[in-house]
Amino acid sequence: MPKPVLILGTRLLAAEVMDLITEIPAYEVAGFVENMNRDLAGKQLEGYPVFWIDDIRKLVETHVGVCALSTTQRKSYVEQAADMGLRLETFIHPTARVSKRATLDEGCFVSAMATVAAFTKLGRCVFVNRGAMIGHHTTIGDFCTIQPGANVAGAITIGEQSYVGMGAVVLDKLKIGKACVIAAGAVVTKDFPDHVQLMGVPAKVVKENIEPK
Repeated sequence: MPKPVLILGTRLLAAEVMDLITEIPAYEVAGFVENMNRDLAGKQLEGYPVFWIDDIRKLVETHVGVCALSTTQRKSYVEQAADMGLRLETFIHPTARVSKRATLDEGCFVSAMATVAAFTKLGRCVFVNRGAMIGHHTTIGDFCTIQPGANVAGAITIGEQSYVGMGAVVLDKLKIGKACVIAAGAVVTKDFPDHVQLMGVPAKVVKENIEPK
């Protein structure tokens, strides 16, 4: 029997995640979970029910969850759901290529056509969007987001709650701090510290002391 899945989130990405999960035979979508707008609870999204966060306690024994927020601030939502007893599952789309020698912590989502190479570690609830590539011997911290078409090379370390924008490139053997934002199309050629926003080719710091995106 397929496992029923609760999708944390009700915005556009949540609908995309729903569509992708319907293509993973081991799972079936059971509904969406909202934690901000109580008026959405009891309604439907794409034909599935929307549950209020406090009401999922009765489902946690039989259901698993996935967080469908593209921002790295999804950490607070995941922790809220965990307090309700919901267990986060890791999902890998059938068209993704994830090495059997890679390690993925709970709650990761690897979207269509993405690649995770050998000896790479994804932390808790890392979101790898469609077509993104993560090279070998790389470590991606908890709650990071790797957006569509980004190319993170080999032997990279990226700190928790960092965000790699669409089409960005991170060259090999670099260290990126926690809570960093790498803009779409940026090319990172050197190490950077925590809490900085990077833009350009080559990437430069355009803002400091930023909070998770």
